[in-house]
Amino acid sequence: METETSSQVLAGHRPDFPSLARTFRDRPLVYFDGPGGTQMPRQVIESITNYYASCNSNTHGCFVTTRESDLLLQETRRVIATFLGAKDLNCVSLGANMTTLNFSLSKALGRTMKPGDEVVITQLDHEANRGPWLSLEERGIVIREVALRRDGTLDENDLRAKIGPKTRLLALGLASNALGTVNNVALARELTSKVGAWLLVDAVHYAPHFSLDVRALNVDFLLCSAYKFYGPHVGILYCREGLLDQLEPDRLRTQDQSAPYKIETGTLNHAAIVGVKAAIEYIAALASGPDLRSKIVSAMKLIGQHERHLASEFYNGLSTLRGITIYGQPFGSALRAPTISFTIESKTAEEVCTRLGEKGFCTWDGHFYALRAIEALGLLERGGVTRVGISLYNTMDEVSKLLHEIARIAEEQ
Repeated sequence: METETSSQVLAGHRPDFPSLARTFRDRPLVYFDGPGGTQMPRQVIESITNYYASCNSNTHGCFVTTRESDLLLQETRRVIATFLGAKDLNCVSLGANMTTLNFSLSKALGRTMKPGDEVVITQLDHEANRGPWLSLEERGIVIREVALRRDGTLDENDLRAKIGPKTRLLALGLASNALGTVNNVALARELTSKVGAWLLVDAVHYAPHFSLDVRALNVDFLLCSAYKFYGPHVGILYCREGLLDQLEPDRLRTQDQSAPYKIETGTLNHAAIVGVKAAIEYIAALASGPDLRSKIVSAMKLIGQHERHLASEFYNGLSTLRGITIYGQPFGSALRAPTISFTIESKTAEEVCTRLGEKGFCTWDGHFYALRAIEALGLLERGGVTRVGISLYNTMDEVSKLLHEIARIAEEQ
């Protein structure tokens, strides 16, 4: 009996996503906008609806629905910890989004630093992993920036040069949401360990495409966002065991003063958080295994194989078209996220995305908040790039139709 491919397996799950049935001008909408936020399966939508219908309450009370909310939130932290490969749920803090959590974390870490201490950031990163650290300059903290090379990778020699005895933190993206580059975290950990610096990674664009293991990565802090891996808008912060309790984030005196709660301000979005649990369980259900962690790892491997196959075909097809420049590494031996950005010589990115949108293709134009990367590549003034992202629900037929439409646009003068 012939073994099913990853694409065949995942094709059977397309009906799980209600939004895939939507049409526009009598055409099915085709979602290549996953890097900006993936579509949500009905299992996640139903979990959020069910919470509102049966358990809508604030936490830490003495009646049934508030106690149920407490249990659901703790269970969600446990599931997220399993998704991240963390030791336990006390390493998992939750917030409105990754950016808000990172600003809170930067202020807390800034209080441990003195003028002249150094924080290293990169030209490749999303502004959510640059702006919070750049804000520390007003405290006298020196910000050093690792250069981006023309091939879409970080200059590792520059990384080595920028990390020194005054470095307190390296803030690095695991994968670029603009170019698909997967960074060398092992080198980053080696260099930061030598000088006793913290390593923080932004895994927002990595988490939807690869399994995470914070202990294997040996990071001190990791951030990601559930709406990028089929869940609702919730930010997630991992702190190495014991680290958060050493910091003083902004908080009210009524807030629980211990990890993981001490960096969480105000009432959280309980229904959305329950949806995060459902999103991770949905991913896990795509594969088999003896426990939740093994199911997640197997499922992410399945998703990755499917996505990289489609993305490779798209990249190769795009590279045959005249007047098109692709940014970022080709698909080959290097690990790469299934996100491809390009420009068409005769069109701005907005014009390309507008034309594609008229045909029902959802793609993004601009800098995607990776503004410094697009700027460093000299593409900001011309409106940035067109970005296509592959998610688990995309198909080869969709890729072929997208390539056909891009070819038509590129042929126009």
